[in-house]
Amino acid sequence: MGVVAVSIPSVPRLGLVVPPENPTAEPEFRHFLGSGMNLYTSRFPVLPGAGLREMLETYNAVLPDVLAGFGRLRLDAAVVACSASHYLLSPDGDRKFCAELSDRAGFPVLSSTLATLAACEALGVTGLTLVSPYEPWLTDLSREYWEQAGLTVHQVVPVPAGDHFDPYQVTTEDILERVGQHDLPEDATVLFTGTGMFTLDAMDKLGSAPDRVLLSSNLASAWWAQAGAGAQGWGLEGHALLKQPAARAV
Repeated sequence: MGVVAVSIPSVPRLGLVVPPENPTAEPEFRHFLGSGMNLYTSRFPVLPGAGLREMLETYNAVLPDVLAGFGRLRLDAAVVACSASHYLLSPDGDRKFCAELSDRAGFPVLSSTLATLAACEALGVTGLTLVSPYEPWLTDLSREYWEQAGLTVHQVVPVPAGDHFDPYQVTTEDILERVGQHDLPEDATVLFTGTGMFTLDAMDKLGSAPDRVLLSSNLASAWWAQAGAGAQGWGLEGHALLKQPAARAV
């Protein structure tokens, strides 16, 4: 009896563009996506001496070249895991930019901000409680972005890292302490913004309210990537929260 050849499709490939010092995006994406996708990373350049706004503007300017840095590696989709730089754009400007990047790359490219909007639309979310690790001016810019997109920001929970603002240094205890100082409704949609703030443990602890929707920039981006990179049907081994947007959308 002859051997029947079985064609097994390759695991979808997701490109991830992250700031150089971001310690969180890759671990959280791997946690959410499990073995259902292969993850490949390209990092923005280090910019010694640049102020935060100048750095973010430069990230947008060099993003086409950073994406080109994947070379001839065949990707099925890419996520720009830097929310802050895209807050400098209006939602319409963000959509136009990502459409241009997609056309140039030959595969879907989406910012974490647009992925978050896509998740909100799928869930029917119209209002947010914003949990932000950013400096005040950048938190204000973030709020403006969501409101321009048609969402109502009901309240803002700033989360500094001790006595200063640094998303990469925020701890789970910092998040829980600050959120605990606010009276969140049981049916609130809580958005932990920024791809560099580690949120998995905090979302686990805060997710007991059955009607509360918890989203993070990385969670929304991983959710979008499943469809964007064709990973549906792979039996993803990700975090239980990853199933929430898709389940509610259905």
